[in-house]
Amino acid sequence: MRDPLAPESAPATAGGAVAVEKPPPARTGARRPGGGKVTWRQALRKDWRLYTFLVLPVVFLIIFRYVPMLGNVIAFRRFRPGGSMFGDEWVGLYYIEMFINDPTFWRVFTNTLILGALTLIIVFPLPVILALLLNELRSRKLKRFVQTVTYLPHFMSIVIVAGIVLQLTSLNGTINQILGAIGAEQISFMQEPSWFRPIYVSSEIWQTVGWGTILYLAALTTIDDQLYEAARIDGANRWRQTWHITLPGIRPTMVVLLILNIGTFMAVGFEKVLLLYNPLIFSTADVISTYLYRVGIQSGSYSYSTAIGLFEALIGLTLVMSANAISRRVVGSSLW
Repeated sequence: MRDPLAPESAPATAGGAVAVEKPPPARTGARRPGGGKVTWRQALRKDWRLYTFLVLPVVFLIIFRYVPMLGNVIAFRRFRPGGSMFGDEWVGLYYIEMFINDPTFWRVFTNTLILGALTLIIVFPLPVILALLLNELRSRKLKRFVQTVTYLPHFMSIVIVAGIVLQLTSLNGTINQILGAIGAEQISFMQEPSWFRPIYVSSEIWQTVGWGTILYLAALTTIDDQLYEAARIDGANRWRQTWHITLPGIRPTMVVLLILNIGTFMAVGFEKVLLLYNPLIFSTADVISTYLYRVGIQSGSYSYSTAIGLFEALIGLTLVMSANAISRRVVGSSLW
């Protein structure tokens, strides 16, 4: 007879081996404490206070980002002021063929590519370099002073920045006064097309580089200090530590910002260009955004300007998707 106080044994199989009962497989998915999967209605009912914070951003995106997309239809329809908001007559690809055959459009398209490339190649790496230099500073007071000085231009209005640039580069400005004091010939910077691109890129560096270091400095704080200690034990100098630890640590942040910058590659700063340029330097300063302003707002060619804007948006979308795909394959990190 079996002892009733003895522990229960596992049932034996036909071969005499003890059969071990397997635990039931774990079930995935969010579940309520009482059992059952949590639906989105239940999650919304539970955390509705948090979801209310999404209302204003979603409304903003719908009104100012998605609803205006409906107006792109006038790129294929003839729009007349006072008529239908979506155009009165279907013209197909007439306006697209019109800007493709327009030499002025290709001039501003080339200027946009050049300014966008200069901004991306020159301005984008500088915040990374400045962040690495600030990270090496041991004096906190000096670090805070440099950060404050480099951040301030970002908070200035573009109108003020353009006014400072025009004041410095005018015939009686500071730069020409210095040139006259040393006996050099004065330069009419804003009347010579060859000077606009260096001036524009220099003003972008002064205004944006300091502010761009914030994200990189935040990313640097997430790197484990034990990695640097291990590297020093192995005999790595500061350059090797930066190359093998620091740069890989902030690489995801760099990739995300690079993709976002490529997405705005064609949207060269409209306000700054509009405030700085003049008809004498249109050959190098006129970009797609300022050309659209003159054609669409000042001349009233809304359908033609919409066709150009749609073409620019498609190029930007293609650049973002291509950069994201390349980054995902080569680097292993991407936006989506």
